[in-house]
Amino acid sequence: MKYMNTFGFFSVLMISSLVVSQKTNAQNDVPIALEMKIDSIFKNFNDINKPGATVAVVKNQEIIFKKGYGSANLEYDIPNSPSTVFHIASISKQFTVFSILLLEKEGKLSFDDDIRTYILEVPDFSKTITLRHLASHTSGMRDQWTLLGLAGWRSDGVITKEHILKLVSQQKELNFNPGEPYMYCNTGFTLLAEVVARISGKTFATFTENHIFKPLNMTHTLFYDDHEKIVKNRAYSYHSVPNHKYKKSVLNFANVGATSLFTTEEDLALWSMNFSSLTVRDKAIIDTMNTLAVLHNGETFGGAYGQFKNTYKGLNQINHGGADAGYRSYLGRFPDQNFAVMVFSNLAQSNPRNLALKVVDLYLEDAFEKPIEVVIKADVKYIHRYSKKLKEFSGYF
Repeated sequence: MKYMNTFGFFSVLMISSLVVSQKTNAQNDVPIALEMKIDSIFKNFNDINKPGATVAVVKNQEIIFKKGYGSANLEYDIPNSPSTVFHIASISKQFTVFSILLLEKEGKLSFDDDIRTYILEVPDFSKTITLRHLASHTSGMRDQWTLLGLAGWRSDGVITKEHILKLVSQQKELNFNPGEPYMYCNTGFTLLAEVVARISGKTFATFTENHIFKPLNMTHTLFYDDHEKIVKNRAYSYHSVPNHKYKKSVLNFANVGATSLFTTEEDLALWSMNFSSLTVRDKAIIDTMNTLAVLHNGETFGGAYGQFKNTYKGLNQINHGGADAGYRSYLGRFPDQNFAVMVFSNLAQSNPRNLALKVVDLYLEDAFEKPIEVVIKADVKYIHRYSKKLKEFSGYF
């Protein structure tokens, strides 16, 4: 038997590696080497005996990667997949704002209307609270989850819209004057969803199904307004406890607007595409949602309407995360690159934002703004800043 020389061995090895990196996964149509890198990001979830995660990547109006990891149901060993239905918590808020803006487009309300025009259960605080204030967390109203906690409610108890409206109706003061500071407030979005219901004459769940989900072909998406409703193929949520074990994180919400959107990676990808394709409605609505809210003093705070805007490694990002019970979620859109990534998890200790941004690193590395080195004095110290951040140092000295 003849043995291959060293050069020949390494030549074959290099060629084999090249072939592996160029092969693609039939389902995702991405190089296997890239899929392996994504798998590495989610390696701690890739176990049917553990709660897991799902991920989808969208580029130029197409899903270019999707995959599930770990278990959707630990009792029956059902794996997560891109078609598994997750509760995605506060990502729900952008759908609520979109619904309000649909009604404004139809001339049925104004974004700057007083909330008491539609919901008299909101007390008269002698200050006007507009729908715009509610949609940008600048209303001054007290957060519904904080109020429920103070009233002795458990977060895993049945919490309905009626419970929240009753608490709101009993408030005597605001946290601050509307439009002055920013303070994250779920109450505003529950009220906005109720405005949609009262104006349209339909439940919020029915309105969004007819005006958003069906037109976008989001066939596995719904607002969960009945805590006893059966949802096929849903993931259940968990939290970890000592000794590498898990317990259920029970969620019995029967309120919508601020939360309670059930969807899949594949469906939410269609929603992310709508910000560019405008399949449902027009550019004016999208532009409003993407615009930074302005406080009365003229300042902005990074909040848009149902979303937040920031930069990541020099790239513009519009995003929101979610957390209820053991569910965690993140949707980040990079409009200049026509790119989006979304990650869901059913483990309370997970961090979908960090996971999503690691995936972004793989796809958008070439687009990242390179840091500029600034030399200070003769002892040669360096400050690394992206050029947009250098504007903070401009001025006369």
